[in-house]
Amino acid sequence: MRRDIGAEFRALHRPGDPFILANAWDAGSAKLLAGLGAEAIATSSSAHAFTLGRPDMGRISREEALGHAETLVRAVTVPVSGDFENGFVHDPEDIFDTVLLAYEAGLAGISIEDAMLPSPTPYDRDMAVARIRAAVEAARALPRDFVLVARADGVMNGQYDLDEAIARVRAYEAVGADCVYVPHPGDLAAQKRVCDAVSVPVNALAAGPFAGVKRAQFAEIGVARISIGGALARVTQAAILNAGRAMFGRGDFSPLAAAASGAEVDALLSGQAVVTS
Repeated sequence: MRRDIGAEFRALHRPGDPFILANAWDAGSAKLLAGLGAEAIATSSSAHAFTLGRPDMGRISREEALGHAETLVRAVTVPVSGDFENGFVHDPEDIFDTVLLAYEAGLAGISIEDAMLPSPTPYDRDMAVARIRAAVEAARALPRDFVLVARADGVMNGQYDLDEAIARVRAYEAVGADCVYVPHPGDLAAQKRVCDAVSVPVNALAAGPFAGVKRAQFAEIGVARISIGGALARVTQAAILNAGRAMFGRGDFSPLAAAASGAEVDALLSGQAVVTS
């Protein structure tokens, strides 16, 4: 029987016992994260865009996102979820193809946000809900399980307040979303409001001001999964910036002494070791 990767992914979503959804940006980073213990991997629209030399927010095509997703799916055995921005389409009736193609690429699920990318302007609430309803209908028509995550990005994008975000995620739940996500809702109390507002699993983003929040704190307020978005990719970029400034500015190569062990990386890439400490 063919493995139901979507059902495996769904089983990880336990409110109050969150797993870490590790956002990778290429096959190597996906393998390293899986080798370090990640139970699931996700794409990141920002991290993927960076690898193409582009900024975030609607600068990659659906075809590019699908190809990138397939690369990560082939690289690891754990479930992979897709950060599919606004679904790469505007009209609800066009969402079906995005969901079907994501499923065929081997993804266990995708997230769809409510910004009219590349503009941060949100779809009005009725349109946003109609888009999620269409995505849910497409997901339910698939032969195996598929986790559909509905995002309300307006707080992060400075387009609406937390009350509007909560109204949206409640409406997303009502039309069948499997998980909801309000990136950067404000503070931990605001994140708890999101968790308390719905009965479906909630994703929290451990980046920016939330990078200092521990997993146990997310668990205490009822979060079901913790993603890292493009934050880890930006950590690697910070290493490049810092080393590059030292090399090209001062002729100083000392930052390179912090390089990871080649043997350890090779072992993880070869599946020969799992490092948990």
